[in-house]
Amino acid sequence: MYTIIHNARCSKSREALKTLQDSNKPFTIREYLKEALTFQELDEILQKLNVEPIDIIRTSEAEWKEFFQNQDLSRDELIQAMVDYPKLIQRPIVVDEKGGVVGRPLENVHTFIQ
Repeated sequence: MYTIIHNARCSKSREALKTLQDSNKPFTIREYLKEALTFQELDEILQKLNVEPIDIIRTSEAEWKEFFQNQDLSRDELIQAMVDYPKLIQRPIVVDEKGGVVGRPLENVHTFIQ
């Protein structure tokens, strides 16, 4: 089963959700701004994506610039930053039991759910 890490206010996230809906494959929606991801969940997502935390951080967000920019943060500190400030998490992200993708560009989602 797929899970979409979703922000309903994001057009790219809505497009990825529609792609999943149109696929008729089972999935769940995790609105991470309403139900925050835990440190462990983010760590598992990163492992499925096979990326480092900085690779899914939205460095253009005000919270990043104000609190974290130009700091040499450890992997755990970067994950904790996303836990504390979930707006920093890139979206959408689609995962299943084995792997996952960031849905930018949307073609990543199409390829992943094939």
